[in-house]
Amino acid sequence: MKAKFIFIVVMLIFGSIGLFVKNIDLSSSEIALFRGAIGSLFLIGASFLVKQRFSFKTSKRNLVLLLLSGAALGFNWIFLFESYRYTTIANATLSYYFAPVFVMILAPFLLKEKWTWMKGLGITLAFIGLLLVVNPGGEAPIDANNHSVGIMYGLLAAAFYTSMILLNKFIKDLSDFETTIMQLLTASIVLFPYVLATQSLDYSGLGLQSLSLLFIVGVIHTGVAYLLYFSVLKKLKGQTIAVLSYIDPISAVIMAAIILNESMGFVQIVGGVLILGSSFISEIDWKRLRKPKRHLI
Repeated sequence: MKAKFIFIVVMLIFGSIGLFVKNIDLSSSEIALFRGAIGSLFLIGASFLVKQRFSFKTSKRNLVLLLLSGAALGFNWIFLFESYRYTTIANATLSYYFAPVFVMILAPFLLKEKWTWMKGLGITLAFIGLLLVVNPGGEAPIDANNHSVGIMYGLLAAAFYTSMILLNKFIKDLSDFETTIMQLLTASIVLFPYVLATQSLDYSGLGLQSLSLLFIVGVIHTGVAYLLYFSVLKKLKGQTIAVLSYIDPISAVIMAAIILNESMGFVQIVGGVLILGSSFISEIDWKRLRKPKRHLI
């Protein structure tokens, strides 16, 4: 029960990140850079306290994969944070949650996984849901162009997240904890020259609020959240993890509605349900559900 509670807390932390990012007076690439740097340093320090094994040693093969997956993680954050700026947190989150659908589409080709009729149904429902979220008829936001751009950024974030998930399948001899630290580090390393080339790097006028929120995003939403996540991951069954993971997008929508007064039209709500429902039904092991007991990220 304690493990489930901690996992729920982690999902609520992840779900609240949009509220903080929207109020940081920095570009999306700068926020992503500092998030990776602060988060990785926090986890490296925490690894000694919680006695989590961590080593910088890795094979050349893993090094290439870590660089690619770290870069994918960094640009995934950039596009997600840009999505928050152009559309509502709810729409950005729902479009970002298209990542499991991309995995379903690519897995048979890259991982040799079999397609099932259930996964096909999930993909179809997700695309219908996306159309409803992108083009909600008369309920479209005032600036429909920005709304569409925000959805596009959310889908790009999902695409980069998908590539990271698929690359992780080929990383060997590293624990999930070690892989995460290395990816956060490599994300920072890859993003630094990008930020250097595209931003002024003048933070003299950055306010206390932005500094505080950036610190929270780096320490709480990244360091603490990932540390807690890995502390309970092996204590929960796969089915339980999968079900509880939906607290993340649902809480993001609810918190945005309560705190930022963001609203969704009925058509968009239906679209959101279809997107989240599509990945949910594709993850459930229906054969095992017919047997007594069993549980799920």
